[in-house]
Amino acid sequence: MLTPARARGHEMLDAPDADPALALRSLRDVALANRLFGGRHAVLSALDALWREPGAPTRWSLLDIGTGLGDIPAAAARRASQRGVTLRSIGLERIVPIAVAASARCDSVCCASAFALPFADRSIDVVTCSQVLHHFEGQEAHALLRECTRVARRAVIVGDLRRSWLAVAGIWSASFALGFHPVSRHDGALSVRRGFTRRELEALVYEATGCHATVRQTPGFRLSAYWQPAPTTSQPS
Repeated sequence: MLTPARARGHEMLDAPDADPALALRSLRDVALANRLFGGRHAVLSALDALWREPGAPTRWSLLDIGTGLGDIPAAAARRASQRGVTLRSIGLERIVPIAVAASARCDSVCCASAFALPFADRSIDVVTCSQVLHHFEGQEAHALLRECTRVARRAVIVGDLRRSWLAVAGIWSASFALGFHPVSRHDGALSVRRGFTRRELEALVYEATGCHATVRQTPGFRLSAYWQPAPTTSQPS
């Protein structure tokens, strides 16, 4: 009853002709929501678990797909430093002005498609993808998850939204108090309705990659999915 059917609407900033300046403005709202409502925590808690594993290295590379303003790689770098880990972050964005903006918070930034990552197989220690997957359906969602898995050497971490009417009401109400742009308000509420349940996310990862993900519910109606690439790539088509 509290979980609506998954929406298939179109977010304003997903349009090919979306104004880059408006996208940058809205991404400031996204970064604030990540900090206040659990998007950042969902990814950092999964990274913490990786860094605490016995024998874990102290030097890591991280690729953040759809990095936005680079807020999650920046937070990951701060957390890594607290844990005695050296982290080199790479942000990936498809829109040049956003990639330029993200370069202030990432060690390096790449402007490219998430469906054809310009990195060799198993060349990045951990690939993160936060609040991105729900934007895609069907074969595009599968392609994104396969590319994450192809590039990752040690782990893939996907953070996304847990679908709930309570979460829709919460982000809609909070957006007024926080001064969100109307586009952020519209896209934020729709994003929640395009989110997942835990079982849906588990099934989607397995269908796309053949990997069994550990999916956890985290505060703020968030989900984090974690999996390790198989020793040999054998993925469903």
